[in-house]
Amino acid sequence: MTAAIDVVGLTKSFGKSKVVDDVALRVGRGEIVGFLGPNGSGKTTTIRMICGLLTPDAGSGTVLGHDVRRDSRRIKREVGYMTQKFSFYEDLTIAENLIFVARLYGMTPVRAVVGATLDELGLTDRRDQLAGTLSGGWKQRLALAACIMHRPRLLLLDEPTAGVDPKARREFWDEIHRLAARGLTVLVSTHYMDEAERCHRISYIARGRMLATGTVEDIVRDSRLHTYVVRGADAELTARIAALPEAAQVAPFGAVLHVVGKDANALGRALEPFGRVQGVSVAPGQTSLEDVFIQFMTQAQGAP
Repeated sequence: MTAAIDVVGLTKSFGKSKVVDDVALRVGRGEIVGFLGPNGSGKTTTIRMICGLLTPDAGSGTVLGHDVRRDSRRIKREVGYMTQKFSFYEDLTIAENLIFVARLYGMTPVRAVVGATLDELGLTDRRDQLAGTLSGGWKQRLALAACIMHRPRLLLLDEPTAGVDPKARREFWDEIHRLAARGLTVLVSTHYMDEAERCHRISYIARGRMLATGTVEDIVRDSRLHTYVVRGADAELTARIAALPEAAQVAPFGAVLHVVGKDANALGRALEPFGRVQGVSVAPGQTSLEDVFIQFMTQAQGAP
């Protein structure tokens, strides 16, 4: 698969703090890749290096065929970048904001370009609404419209659905898949596991270092974590289970406990006595992507 992003060794420090450390990332054309990691893990800094806003201290590679270190101006022209924070003029209408962006890119005829974009994103009926009066979901749609209006080949989304309701999030992701089906490549950072599972592949970064890359199935399998589901445990039993050395994680989901460990046999033997308690059942379960990422975070926090 031809790569839209193909970088290795990306490193960036601010003062004495190394924010991104030897990161490699490859994204094929037309792929949707989820970029995950805790706050402060280096996601935004990596994205800014990829789109030409920051120059790496070290590393090399290409973005859309352009050198990531030397061709930042060319990269910027062919990339759409949607930041975490809504960054448009709230006292201008949707259409006025898009006209401003179109003029920045030198697009002509401006009103025709804006009109087509409004139609494509379902914004025509709201074109005269002030941006500051929009709900989170409609602000998100305006931001996406501004990002794709110049027909970029790569879309970089930095936690685009934070604070957006579930319906708007689903509609947003439907739109992203529609764009990807037309050949647009998407790299999206997110904290939501259901969004990660809608990506073709995912990459996980912590403390500036890439820990895992692959499909959801690959990453869950390679984690070698095993999960048991315990039903009917009261607070006392839950505390005892959490104290088991074989249990790396114990997470309640309503009245059900997910108990995760590295050794399936050892964990099963440790939980067996609890299954003999009246009203309590213990059974093998399915390890989730969230289980894996919690383990990654735990390991990263314990790293020197």
